[in-house]
Amino acid sequence: MTSRAGEGQTIGGDSLLARYADFVKLPHTLFGLPFAFLGVVYASFSTPVTVRHGLLVAGAFTAARFAAMGFNRITDRRFDGLNTRTEYRELPTGRLSLSQAVGSVAVASVAFLICAGLLNRLCLLLSPLALAWILGYSYTKRFTHWSHFWLGGALAIAPVGGYLAVAGSWSTPWWILIAVAGSVTLWVAGFDIFYALQDESFDRNHALKSAVVLLGKSRSIMLAKSLHGLMLIGLLIFGIGAGFGVFFYIGLVAVAGILAWEHQLVRPADLSRLDAAFFQMNGIIAVTVFAAALVDRVL
Repeated sequence: MTSRAGEGQTIGGDSLLARYADFVKLPHTLFGLPFAFLGVVYASFSTPVTVRHGLLVAGAFTAARFAAMGFNRITDRRFDGLNTRTEYRELPTGRLSLSQAVGSVAVASVAFLICAGLLNRLCLLLSPLALAWILGYSYTKRFTHWSHFWLGGALAIAPVGGYLAVAGSWSTPWWILIAVAGSVTLWVAGFDIFYALQDESFDRNHALKSAVVLLGKSRSIMLAKSLHGLMLIGLLIFGIGAGFGVFFYIGLVAVAGILAWEHQLVRPADLSRLDAAFFQMNGIIAVTVFAAALVDRVL
């Protein structure tokens, strides 16, 4: 039996539900969903938020993430089978068939479009573009070293989508949504560069591209740290523009501390704690930013 020690964020178990959850790493939802609700909190300054908004935003985000991750597993199934870190995944091991994978991605894509349509007309019109962007990420390592930023842009749709779901129009002033989207892009690109460290040799040997392949481990780590520093600046600009107060900024200080700790876990010669940095720390960061915004808004 293939070991699951190569990656974390899996549930385990032989039921079909567990296999689908592991297929898309369901716990990863924690990374982006808080940022979708950050957009909802920001929208609440100008538009009342209902339970219906919350349920549809959660449904749309979860469906979109399922579709994106599942599509990535489908397009990368040959590489996953060759990589000792990923050879246990559901498609290489046959725990899910290709038809099951394709069917689930199709259902998730339709569910995303339906949720978007139920929110408002603007979300409906933009949803095919958003879906094309997040699915398109799966091909980027074939032609660019900067796929990390494409992935960041995919997750940056979350706070923008959360705001548009409630407000039904772009923010005023316009740059506030750009600031939060840019911050999420930088955050994701930084931690995705960290995650790419463990596949440097494999990517080189199979003509796949990443910042790590281009720059090497040490310079890639420095780049990721710089991106996370810029992320904090972007969130500060967003907080000021959106009108958040002291509790939001206390949250940003906490995020800065978490990022500093995360960076201590990742070193060129020691990637043994990379999984903790990637999943645990970044999940905490997403929840912290949202919680700080929510507490500030409520109080």
